[in-house]
Amino acid sequence: MTEQIKISIRQLNFFYDKTQALYDLSLDVRDKQILTVFGPAGSGTTTLMRTLNRMCDLTAGARVEGEILMDGRDIYKPDINVTELRRRIGMVFEIPVPLPMTVFDNVAYGLRLTGKKSRSELLGIVEESLRLSALWDEVKDRLDLPATSLSGGQQQRLCIARVLALQSEVILLDRPCAALDPISTSMIEDSLQHLKERLAVIIVPHNVAQASRISDRAAFLLMGQLLEEGPTEELFANPKQQQTSDYITGRFG
Repeated sequence: MTEQIKISIRQLNFFYDKTQALYDLSLDVRDKQILTVFGPAGSGTTTLMRTLNRMCDLTAGARVEGEILMDGRDIYKPDINVTELRRRIGMVFEIPVPLPMTVFDNVAYGLRLTGKKSRSELLGIVEESLRLSALWDEVKDRLDLPATSLSGGQQQRLCIARVLALQSEVILLDRPCAALDPISTSMIEDSLQHLKERLAVIIVPHNVAQASRISDRAAFLLMGQLLEEGPTEELFANPKQQQTSDYITGRFG
């Protein structure tokens, strides 16, 4: 089966005022696969994620050069609807941030903004999204309780469900398991294997072991440069760059 390129990054340079954070980065993101982007602190992984749905627009002095194409269209063109782009490319952050409302309303929040109002109209989408994020069985009898009553791992899966409810085509996860226990981490990793059947997943892992076990392809960044990218098993078993080998074997980082 031919792999479809969902996002194509071409010679991307990113600046915070005069400080350059990404250098001539080119990378393809394949649909219905998990891409892990990893590297030590300061490598540019979070910056890269924020460029992909234009969260960097919110940073004063930020500047992008190069192209990021989604389905062949440059997402930085002036006529791009940024709100719609962020629906298509949803993002989940390291610390879960449930909205101060019920579990149900958290998942339904974005849908209501698009015009869907009735609970009966929303219920099916909310249930499907919670199932995809491996949370439904734990909260199906607690939908009207505050989302803040959930555990940390449950809150993170709720945030994933909130993105999925908007029928995102790409989901970005920036160290989503960094603050979670091993059981919650395993649940999220399992849910990602199901999610990739529907969309493209890009994740910054919280450690090298997670990078090696969950993804189809991996990209190693160091000091804002893409040093190496390829099938995960190949990259970890036979890295082409010495810095990649040193990092994944724990010699630095």
